[in-house]
Amino acid sequence: MSKLSLQELESHLWKSADILRGSIDSSDYKSYIFGLLFLKRLNDTFEERQRLLIEEHGEEIGELLANDPDQYRFFVPDAARWSEIRKQAEDIGSAINVAFETLENENATLEGVLTPIDFNRKEVLTDSVLQRLLQHFSLLDLSNQNLSEPDILGRAYEYLIKMFADDAGKKGGEFYTPTQVVELIVKLIKPQEGMRVYDPTCGSGGMLIQSVDYVKAQGGNPQSLSLYGQEKNLGTWSIAKMNLLLHDLPDHLIVKGDTIRQPKLIEDGEIMLFDRVIANPPFSLKEWGREEAENDSYGRFQYGIPPKNAGDYAFIQHMIASLKSDGMAGVVMPHGVLFRGGAEGKIRTGLLEADLLEAVVGLPSNLFYGTGIPACILIFNRNKPEERKGKVLFIAAEDKYQEGKNQNTLRDEDIQKIVSAFDAYEDVEKYARVVSLSDIKDNDYNLNITRYIDKSEEEEQVDLAAVLRDIKELEANKADIKSKLSGYLKELGIGEV
Repeated sequence: MSKLSLQELESHLWKSADILRGSIDSSDYKSYIFGLLFLKRLNDTFEERQRLLIEEHGEEIGELLANDPDQYRFFVPDAARWSEIRKQAEDIGSAINVAFETLENENATLEGVLTPIDFNRKEVLTDSVLQRLLQHFSLLDLSNQNLSEPDILGRAYEYLIKMFADDAGKKGGEFYTPTQVVELIVKLIKPQEGMRVYDPTCGSGGMLIQSVDYVKAQGGNPQSLSLYGQEKNLGTWSIAKMNLLLHDLPDHLIVKGDTIRQPKLIEDGEIMLFDRVIANPPFSLKEWGREEAENDSYGRFQYGIPPKNAGDYAFIQHMIASLKSDGMAGVVMPHGVLFRGGAEGKIRTGLLEADLLEAVVGLPSNLFYGTGIPACILIFNRNKPEERKGKVLFIAAEDKYQEGKNQNTLRDEDIQKIVSAFDAYEDVEKYARVVSLSDIKDNDYNLNITRYIDKSEEEEQVDLAAVLRDIKELEANKADIKSKLSGYLKELGIGEV
């Protein structure tokens, strides 16, 4: 028998949304489908491990080992077994909820991951709908031996997250950053083996996973990375946890809570420090936590308190405060942070005078879910190379993209051009420019890209003498034509022009 391919799995999972369509809002699909996918995967690998134990040790000893929780990464109790849930003809939603609860009780790493998903919503999730959904998932064999490639579950999960973000429209931006944008930031900050990587607004965990993929692509050991994140939305936090586990990344710590108001990643009473920090915080967040920032006990806002109606610089300062002495950060921001005055202008001045900003990358418009405005990527570095100190690189990549029906995307060549320009850190006509801090100071610390990179096309010089000659030639031709026409009319007896 052929093994399950990624395309087959993706198609099957997306069809599960069709079963729910009409019963619940499309923005809610993801929790139920992710929950059942995770439950089925745990069951299939649990049963696979059971069979192997019995085959290896014989029936008598194998049966004893098969009931020993220490033999499994995730032990599946009787109430959470797929076969038990399938026996239910009524109150199926309640049975699934019990399965989630017993799984969490048995496996400490799953605490709080599954129970936020409530299947016992009989007004929308009827027993009939749930029966169809369970039957659909029963057709999948998600054991390791049936998968055509090791990371197929993780890749299918990422596919689903993207599809759900497409379906959710504006709300999709709350949990998903387009993969090409994430790839670009990761290639700019270049995480390496053994590093601690942190996303303070981690959404569904895509930025952490792509950091792992980058290390793997460079020939490094991806398991050597330690992954950390914080996420405010409980449902999205749950998705992130499942995402990392399905990618076989158990060495992670994703905490729940508001990063600005209540940072949870603390070490010895101080903000935990990381080698790389990567994020796409909500743009210009209102009510971001100014009052708490004014009384911050961690000293995160040394460059100033951002205005109440725009929390962009709160996230930037939190990220910088979370960096080791040689750490780098990459963050997506709206263009307003480059030039807005007032409190933000003072913070920007402080960051520049501390020589923390290494690059500003202008992105095309309409890349993100929920907003069509153009954004930028800021790269901060606590330990700039000597030749980059006292300088900032500006890259104007706004017009390099693939136009799409609903959204634009960055192509591979667009990403590579930006990364190459950053790595070279040299001027490229109408595209990139290295600017000294003294020049930026002369511009009142305004970082608007158009101030430093002139993309206007040079107007062609007009040769007035040639234009006059052309006019004279046209006038002569006109007179000649007029004379000929008059001759023809005269022959016809009509008269002259």
